[in-house]
Amino acid sequence: MDINTFYGLITLVLLVLFLGIVIWAYSGKRKKSFDEAAQLPLEENREESNSQRRKGNEHE
Repeated sequence: MDINTFYGLITLVLLVLFLGIVIWAYSGKRKKSFDEAAQLPLEENREESNSQRRKGNEHE
């Protein structure tokens, strides 16, 4: 086995792995979980602002 053949096989394996990850990431089955994950920072900000509003109303 020539070193260039080895490099070619490694390149092919990595290409197949990359395409598999892309197909997995963009599949319709993953959309719901990715949408939920995208909303997490916004939900944390809402919780913090709501708790700050409650604290401010308690002091009045």
